[in-house]
Amino acid sequence: MNAVVIAVLVMLILSLLRVNVVLALILGSLVGGLTGGLSLHKTIEVFSGGLGGSAEVALSYALLGGFAVCISKTGLPNLMVEKVLGFVKNNGASKGKMYPKAIITVAILVMACLSQNVIPIHIAFIPILIPSLLTLMNELRIDRRMIASVLTFGLTAPYILLPVGFGKIFHEILATNMIDSGLNVKLNQIPVAMLIPTAGLVLGLIVSIFTYRKERNYRSFQLVETEKGQYTKVGILFSLIAIVAALIVQIATDSMIFGALTGIIILYLSGAIKWGEADELLTNGMKMMAFIGFVMLSAFGFADVLKATGDVESLVKQSADLIGGNQSLAALLMLIVGLLVTMGIGSSFSTIPIIATIFVPLALELGFSPMATISLVGTAAALGDAGSPASDSTLGPTAGLNVDGQHNHIWDTCVPTFLHYNIPLILFGWIAAMIL
Repeated sequence: MNAVVIAVLVMLILSLLRVNVVLALILGSLVGGLTGGLSLHKTIEVFSGGLGGSAEVALSYALLGGFAVCISKTGLPNLMVEKVLGFVKNNGASKGKMYPKAIITVAILVMACLSQNVIPIHIAFIPILIPSLLTLMNELRIDRRMIASVLTFGLTAPYILLPVGFGKIFHEILATNMIDSGLNVKLNQIPVAMLIPTAGLVLGLIVSIFTYRKERNYRSFQLVETEKGQYTKVGILFSLIAIVAALIVQIATDSMIFGALTGIIILYLSGAIKWGEADELLTNGMKMMAFIGFVMLSAFGFADVLKATGDVESLVKQSADLIGGNQSLAALLMLIVGLLVTMGIGSSFSTIPIIATIFVPLALELGFSPMATISLVGTAAALGDAGSPASDSTLGPTAGLNVDGQHNHIWDTCVPTFLHYNIPLILFGWIAAMIL
């Protein structure tokens, strides 16, 4: 049995059985390492060595969580909630709810899309924006599974299609690895080749919005206690300045850590939060993000164990042996292998170098056109980014939506995004391979 398949299945099954995701990743890596021929000592050594790879991301989330709680203390979220609820009241319950729901959903979608290309901050905006909106979403009874699906779409589709921001990085990695594997690829070919697979994601987004359009009840929740009307114009002003400054510094330094730190310092020095309360607020915010940090740490260790077994390459080769000369079957198996690998590793960017080296020669041998090959490799790498418990495209939404413990990472983020994005991505990726 292939170690990658076994490890990913163990991790997914345990997660679906509501075993803590961190434990599922650790147990999955142990089973995968032993199945792949590594000794217990070597498996533990590789897993432990991989933990440091996500230390920066884990610290970033901790600081962003602290920043989010500090922003909430200034009263800015309460002001937003009061304004929208006033709109609902003035326009009648039935009419008023529809517009705020649409406005919130579209605003979150636009922000998520912009975070990949125009303002390349990736998932950094989620712990700041989403917790602040939860009270309002609870009032409107918005199903958080829909918001999770909207966020994941915005975190994946733009970089797959558009060669800007993170999309430029994805396209350059894809082109470089395909060229190194024997296929001359031009950057301007990639958006065209990825257009059909991205259409699958758009279809999944539309279906998810209609699937989760019905109202869902949640317990009332407030991130921090701030009484109605108990905020000042100066506090609101400096909270807005802190958010803008944090984004500017993050883009300039390419560091979420220093972006969040800048925002926190501005709130400290401006007096928008009381000095005596600051330490408690930051500690509470870091606790809020601790789960996500531990999952990311475990995911990097899990991925390193999979790579160390060498069974990623053997999985691709075993699939190639099953194909024969059947192009249709070849395309489907390539996509399924890409799904398994990315579900385990948790990053499409990290998956490309692994699968391109074997997929490109195989695709050329089977007679796939260059455009079809680009579509196959690009889609295979992107598969699993949505739906994987270890992916920041699912961890990010959960970080924002589960601050009150009412949004399960597996059943409310990973399962919905897997169903609505990975399945159509396989279908549309296969169609692209067949017609391009």
